[in-house]
Amino acid sequence: METSNNKPVFTSFRKWDGAHRGPEIYVTEGGVRPLEEECLQGRKFEWNHLLFKWFMILVICVGLGACGSDNTTGSGTDMDSDLDQNEESEFDFSRDLIAFRSDLDGANDIWLMTTDGSESLNLTKNSDNDGDIAWSPDGLSIAFASEIAGNTDIYVMSVEGSEIIRLTDHMAVDRFPSWSPDGSRIVFASNRDGDSGIYLMNTDGTNVETLTDQDDCCNEGPQWSPDGEKIIFRTNRDGNWEIYVMNADGTNPVNLSNHPEADGDAVWSPDGTQIAFASTRDNNTEIYVMNADGTDVIRLTNDAAVDRYPNWSPDGNSMAFATNRDGNSEIYVMDADGSDPVRMTNNFASDVVPVWRPNP
Repeated sequence: METSNNKPVFTSFRKWDGAHRGPEIYVTEGGVRPLEEECLQGRKFEWNHLLFKWFMILVICVGLGACGSDNTTGSGTDMDSDLDQNEESEFDFSRDLIAFRSDLDGANDIWLMTTDGSESLNLTKNSDNDGDIAWSPDGLSIAFASEIAGNTDIYVMSVEGSEIIRLTDHMAVDRFPSWSPDGSRIVFASNRDGDSGIYLMNTDGTNVETLTDQDDCCNEGPQWSPDGEKIIFRTNRDGNWEIYVMNADGTNPVNLSNHPEADGDAVWSPDGTQIAFASTRDNNTEIYVMNADGTDVIRLTNDAAVDRYPNWSPDGNSMAFATNRDGNSEIYVMDADGSDPVRMTNNFASDVVPVWRPNP
């Protein structure tokens, strides 16, 4: 990111050209980051940052005498000690679950936890970076982005973490999958044509179509509306990050947020009448909600920390989000009106991007 007059200026995303090395890996270091500080295509994952973090954890643990000591501060439970990290044979996958990304075991993996935070399971468990979680409409499969084959591509797996199938196989970066409500197609972001754009494919990876015009701007984070008619996404085509909506065929793009500050992390409410999002419009990264047409913006969080990645529960009554209000990135759940926030995770790791499972 470049800066001009102390304001962020986002460099458009380019393919590898031998001189300008674009951000290949989708993972950003440091967990929850202020919205205006990143182009969500990601940047090269800093292994030295991760190793340093785990070295510091080891130092702290040695100083305390044991890494397995109880840590019950806050409202949640300690995923590293108190939280029951079940083996797959003991984990009940039929329950209401929240998927999220965590680097608790070293690399960025996809985890599942119960909606009360009492049990968790590392689903991917590999040394590669996994993220960009998207549940299938029936709650039985998860689409995700991964470096498992050396490049960032989109995969799908069962809720148990088995039957992994690669959907994209391209030298570009493919990210941010989102299923159509009928389960027949997946929208995603890619820089295969230069700058980051929105694409559409069948759930087996075939029949790829371009939905946006990648004219020296970033388009990313697409989310399909519950009725299948619209797609929201984040773009900097107007010079700053805005939330746009377009028809599912890519026509009629409309700026919904229309604000000079950065807006992103947009998700639909289960009934499709509202959109939750993160914004820096009040001088800090907070979570907001607006009507589906962009009107009636309401601020849900009000904390000095960074609050991002809102995601509604299937019944629309609760909202999960990630925040660093406890000093590192944790998952919280609050009421849909922003009240009664409760911490779900409590550990040294970065826990981010919670995604509620649809009703199975």
